[in-house]
Amino acid sequence: MRTGLVIMGLACALVIAVLVSLVLGKYPVSIEDVCGFFLWKIFNTGVNLSVDRQLLENILLNIRLPRIVAAVFVGASLSISGAAFQAMFLNPLVSPGILGVLAGASFGAALGMILSKSWFFVQASCFVFGFLAVMAAVGVARFYKGNSIILLILGGVISGALFTSLLSIVKYLADPYNQLPAIVYWLMGGLTLADAGTIRGTAIPVVAGVGLIISLSGYLNVLSMGDEEARAMGVPVERIRIVLIVMATMLSAITVVLAGMVGWVGLIIPHISRMIVGPDNRVLIPVSALVGALYLVAVDDVSRLLFTTEIPLGIITSLVGIPFFVVVLKRAGRGWS
Repeated sequence: MRTGLVIMGLACALVIAVLVSLVLGKYPVSIEDVCGFFLWKIFNTGVNLSVDRQLLENILLNIRLPRIVAAVFVGASLSISGAAFQAMFLNPLVSPGILGVLAGASFGAALGMILSKSWFFVQASCFVFGFLAVMAAVGVARFYKGNSIILLILGGVISGALFTSLLSIVKYLADPYNQLPAIVYWLMGGLTLADAGTIRGTAIPVVAGVGLIISLSGYLNVLSMGDEEARAMGVPVERIRIVLIVMATMLSAITVVLAGMVGWVGLIIPHISRMIVGPDNRVLIPVSALVGALYLVAVDDVSRLLFTTEIPLGIITSLVGIPFFVVVLKRAGRGWS
């Protein structure tokens, strides 16, 4: 009962946060105009608006709504990936970048910015190299025999270091007047380039990935007991782990496509969620998605409204995440005992 109320409360809070974010911005729009515009758009009702409807359509549908939806996607994807990885690897300090996907996706995006002026090419390169980084980590783990979890994590460290070095090479070779500033700014994280086309292209994989991880969250409880115990209970450990890794990797790569490098979300949000609902992954996974989405929508509002110029999203998440993680780490550890 309490769990259902928590999930419903978080879902309602997310809807309210989205509505508030639609109102907030450099151009003032009232909540009445926002609600009236969507009533007119959906039901074609004759609602009196204080702002021109074409102007409202440009502001709400072409600028603010894609950005807000992107924030929801990024926050939910990073949080649910972090929670899944932490449960799968039995380590509360694991983040979505553990297998090198974020480093690989960042290298792919930077390389795409140098090779092409097409934003679609940059996004595709980002996604492909994110998966290549994870494949490299898995390849290192399969090259040796031993504890597969430890070798997989070490493979991720090696893969991440490799693509971070390659990213440095790309920065060194980039045009210092145009390409390098664009790469550096994009890697700081931000949702300024989110548009309706990008949202449509990423909506299906994000929803599918989040839904599949939630549907498999019960298996994470069993995997947290160890491989031998899970196999004794009839769980196909390797198959479940591969599916979860592929889904979490896909979601992590998509977040880089949408917003660049946004740090600390996938690390601290699962801990906050664990403090709210406990360690049961059947509840923790969906709650992490909701809390992460709510958190990033709020942070994005701060990033675009705090000063006259927009602050990169990754800077704010780091400034908030680092001290907060120091505070909650001790309390969050209770959920692992």
